[in-house]
Amino acid sequence: MMRAFWMGAAALALAVPASAQTLRGEVQAQMPSLMAIYDDLHANPELSFMEVRSAGILAAEARKLGFEVTEKVGGTGVVAVMKNGPGPIVMVRADMDALPVTEQTGLPGASKVRVTTAEGVETGVMHACGHDTHMAAWVGVARLMAANKDKWSGTLVMIGQPAEERGAGARMMLEDGLYTRFPKPEYVLAFHDAAQFPAGMIGYAPGYALANVDSVDILVKGVGGHGAYPQTTKDPIVLASRIVGALQTLVSREISPLDSAVVTVGSFHAGAKHNIISDEARLQLTVRSYTDAVRDHLLDGIARIAKGEAIAAGMPEDRMPVVTVQKDEYTPATFNTPEFTEDMATFLKTSFGETRVVKVPPVMGGEDFGRFARADKDIKSLIIWVGGVPQAEFDAAKKEGRTLPSLHSPFWAPDAPAVISTATEALTAMAMKLMGQR
Repeated sequence: MMRAFWMGAAALALAVPASAQTLRGEVQAQMPSLMAIYDDLHANPELSFMEVRSAGILAAEARKLGFEVTEKVGGTGVVAVMKNGPGPIVMVRADMDALPVTEQTGLPGASKVRVTTAEGVETGVMHACGHDTHMAAWVGVARLMAANKDKWSGTLVMIGQPAEERGAGARMMLEDGLYTRFPKPEYVLAFHDAAQFPAGMIGYAPGYALANVDSVDILVKGVGGHGAYPQTTKDPIVLASRIVGALQTLVSREISPLDSAVVTVGSFHAGAKHNIISDEARLQLTVRSYTDAVRDHLLDGIARIAKGEAIAAGMPEDRMPVVTVQKDEYTPATFNTPEFTEDMATFLKTSFGETRVVKVPPVMGGEDFGRFARADKDIKSLIIWVGGVPQAEFDAAKKEGRTLPSLHSPFWAPDAPAVISTATEALTAMAMKLMGQR
């Protein structure tokens, strides 16, 4: 796959600027080593808050290159700083954590790691979101920037971020002084592998790219009793069902069709026996939006609907539902600075071509990268997508009308060489562009 990918790229070589051809050659020279790092990271994934080994690999690589390295920032986070004269401060971020997913790709080198989570659940662990490709590309960027210090001037800040999957890592690093203990960036860059388009393609979305993500719990109280005598009870399952139905009107009847919003009830638990009406039901929701105004409306609406349905069911005041927004799991929307994003996309097209760099619609998935720019309104931010679906697999799925594995799937197996090489080149090129490369 790697050979076919780069044979296609070679056909465009004459249209690529000489500096880009040189950088591409440097990336290729690094690929055997970067793939060895990727294979190691993939076979040894670590869950959120446990990324000790992964962080150690990134820290060791950066130290060898001459970066000033600080570990254990915001838990297991890594900050590597290279000062190279006057100029802009550019931050490049990679997330490090894996998921509690048992890998089912059947590929050589598949993860066989199993752990017991903090919640006491035994599970397999897998880089089912591709953070292993992110870390390998991070190393590639660090190496190329260190090797080309004569071509840029400024300060490069590279961070390995923990706990993205829990929506906590960026917040933890910021709270631990990321912008006070270390140079505060003017630009923040990142990439995410993508399961929706072919390997080696680059996608960008000016403005909102990923959504606000809120986790909401609703404890629906009732009055329990015998299932044969429902008139003596207040059935929390019926009440919770009414709440689930009414919640659908938040998006369909209260949010403008021109705004994006999702309210999904992902979990409904109540009762333990056929003939017993329980005294409570529990709902778990994921709530998605882009703007803060829509987010506030949805969260306020959930509390209003839960209470309103309880009142309609005749619940006494002391049995009103309890709505809890899990603040530690909140992930703010990721907003790509529009003009900056368009400028970088235009620049990338000079190296990769119009067909490989495409504007894509935003998604309702979440990504805590957005926190780094929200912390300071003057910071310009961009996260790009790098396609990871092997071209042959993408073409076959399209022809056959079948659905490809998504991110977080136990079957997700990106074309790692294409992802890592493309991301390494793109992030390095953008960093050099911002810090003086022409």
